[in-house]
Amino acid sequence: METFPLAASTFSEEEQKALLEVIQSGQWTMAEKVRRFEHEFAEYLGSRYAVMVNSGSSANLAAIGALRYLEQDPIEPGSEVIVPAIAWATTYAPLQQYGYKLKVVDIDPTTLNVDVDLVEEAITSKTRAIVAVNILGNPCELTRIQSLSKKNSLYMIEDNCESLGATLNNKKCGTFGDIGTHSFFFSHHISTAEGGMITTDNEELYHLCLALRAHGWTRDLPEGAKLKRQSEALYDFALPGYNLRPTEFAGALGSTQLMKLNQFLEARRQNASYFLSLFENSKNFQLQVESGSSSWFGFTFVIQPNSGLDREKVFQALRDTGIAFRLITGGSFTQHQYSKHFDFTSPFQTRHADWAHHNGFFVGNFSFDCRTKIDLLYSTLKPFI
Repeated sequence: METFPLAASTFSEEEQKALLEVIQSGQWTMAEKVRRFEHEFAEYLGSRYAVMVNSGSSANLAAIGALRYLEQDPIEPGSEVIVPAIAWATTYAPLQQYGYKLKVVDIDPTTLNVDVDLVEEAITSKTRAIVAVNILGNPCELTRIQSLSKKNSLYMIEDNCESLGATLNNKKCGTFGDIGTHSFFFSHHISTAEGGMITTDNEELYHLCLALRAHGWTRDLPEGAKLKRQSEALYDFALPGYNLRPTEFAGALGSTQLMKLNQFLEARRQNASYFLSLFENSKNFQLQVESGSSSWFGFTFVIQPNSGLDREKVFQALRDTGIAFRLITGGSFTQHQYSKHFDFTSPFQTRHADWAHHNGFFVGNFSFDCRTKIDLLYSTLKPFI
């Protein structure tokens, strides 16, 4: 029985009421509540446009698809895209599915985010985009990646699925790239059970995402869109799209949860302060070093190479106490069997990511006071610190 799970529900009477209103309305498929949440989310983030989809993974899929179908300067198949060695599986999958070559770059072992010095070295004349991933609430060096992208005429894709509410230089993460993605899965900062969002300031990318979300048709596009309707029929298909649409239930939950986000973030940051007060002087574990203002998805530990700790003893101690843990994000790309299905190169060793994959883990953080759980974590790991 888990005494310290990875995630906990943030739903209460407000969410139940929101769901009941949708049931009573009879309008369950995507409509006004989704549109309202899109508007509220864009306003919260400071983005011009937001497109809700049915998951963060779908957000990545549509975002990559939109860059492929730009009228001017699309990312053509065979192009090279730089990615961090640690990310979620569906950060990478759309890139392969759209025919791109991945160039996998190692992480900074302290922040767990991509090593931007290596990113700079990895850029070639074939590079068309950089994927910036904010790991477990922690902003990566977004301003540097943004500068490199502009300098080299590259697209910047920002995967912010784990880091809603994080900021860098007082700017919200998810808004630094040409396009950003967000997730509202159960365990994330706000939840619509399943759900995701795409944000961008680029009107054409916005229109392309609208079409890709709904079968590739043009019926949801506003007047003046570059992707024009070719017939007066409702079902005018312009792109090879998908059905990534969310439900009205998800839209209603999103609006309700967004109103609580600031208090959720405050609780997570207070929990993090307490966590650090107990663990920050550890000699045997490398903790994730905060950059910018993290939204603290969870708490990470990487066993130091020279510590002499037996990782299986550490993991068993957590299991015995009922503390849930798992790989940091999705672990290292090169260490998964699915990597054999990708066209990729690793121009540098990914030793830090690989070490974190095998010797690192994270435990949950919550949107409420969880200091008693952190005390349990401390007492469990104290013999290893």
